[in-house]
Amino acid sequence: MTAPLTDREIAKGRANDRIGAALVAETDGMRIWHLRVPPGETHPPHRHDRPYFWTVLTDGTARSRFDDGRVGDVTYTNGQTQHFPDLSQDDAFVHDLTNTGETELVFVTVEFTKQGEDT
Repeated sequence: MTAPLTDREIAKGRANDRIGAALVAETDGMRIWHLRVPPGETHPPHRHDRPYFWTVLTDGTARSRFDDGRVGDVTYTNGQTQHFPDLSQDDAFVHDLTNTGETELVFVTVEFTKQGEDT
């Protein structure tokens, strides 16, 4: 069984808004991130508090631990996209991402930095 995020990990995650490993572009309204997670590695706890979407570029599996105590396993398929259009400071969440598969997970994530406006 996987242990949930500790209070210390949650606190660090709340202070970490790097939702990817590399910030590859930034405009007045959005940030584009790349994330590569090799098998067995973990992207550390981080905060999502703005609308965003991700697209995964590889097949694979992962496990995330969340600040509300949940632990979830996910199977990803190349090209799969998920959108979180309504996130804000009020309903932010913290999680990590551990690659539980045998192949590298590769994501592109677009985070919208202007809330309540068209971007």
